[in-house]
Amino acid sequence: MKKLVLTIAVLFSISNVWAEGNGVNGVNEVKGTNNTTVRTIKAPRFARPLVEKWIKEYAKTQPGVEFQIAKGQGNTDLNVVLEDKSFSQIVYFGETAVLPITARSSEAARLLEGKHLNNKKLKQLYFLNEDFDEEVKKNKVFESITVYSGSNATSVASSFAHNFGEESSSFRGKRISGDDLFLNAALQKDPLGVSFNALPNIFDLESRHLKSDISLVGLDVKKDVADSFSDNGTLDELLAALENGKESEVPIEKVGISVNTTDDEVNKFLEWVLAQGTKYNHEYGLLNLK
Repeated sequence: MKKLVLTIAVLFSISNVWAEGNGVNGVNEVKGTNNTTVRTIKAPRFARPLVEKWIKEYAKTQPGVEFQIAKGQGNTDLNVVLEDKSFSQIVYFGETAVLPITARSSEAARLLEGKHLNNKKLKQLYFLNEDFDEEVKKNKVFESITVYSGSNATSVASSFAHNFGEESSSFRGKRISGDDLFLNAALQKDPLGVSFNALPNIFDLESRHLKSDISLVGLDVKKDVADSFSDNGTLDELLAALENGKESEVPIEKVGISVNTTDDEVNKFLEWVLAQGTKYNHEYGLLNLK
């Protein structure tokens, strides 16, 4: 607990300096029920169910304090973000894993069936690179497939690219703007499309199985966890496999909360998230911090 308190103390020391320099002294003014001030949280779609769970559970402990998911593009008090080594105002609470996907029963799924792609093959499939462009041209399967990648700041595209030593600007194929959930939709319209996404976006959090319209691209993983990385594996099996051992073909990125206010109620909420909110990570498809 001392470590958590120290983390919050350091974060808010930084936040106070930021606020004074930017003329910010309180929360973003949004009125809620009974004329209370609402604190807003912006989150990418893959983390939103977890954040909604936090809001619901925290309200039971602090009924007079109201948090909401932010709507639109206005200022927010808290932002759920992927790891950013250049930005110090982040409290990390978990990790997300990113897997390559295609549409179930699609032509791309048929072409990739039975293949167990290692790092080199994944780079050839997903990225433009002079070192293996000739190999891609020789591989008629890869050449015929269209890659769909995310393009905004909240996308896991950078996490996926960096895992293979690439930049997000190096993806083959087409860029999709907006939330990464739109990548799933793009695959349903293109029988030769492949993409990638965070686990909460590709698994049904209720059934714990893949969404019915999604198929995983086969990976070259250890034999003892191969079933967990198949279309028949469950979300819980996959989370256990990833926490028990690193698979180099699977990008894993820290997820945290950045703060845009010095409000004491936001401070208390962050303390609660670190102390109590992380126990919901697995339920909502996130890994625990290592």
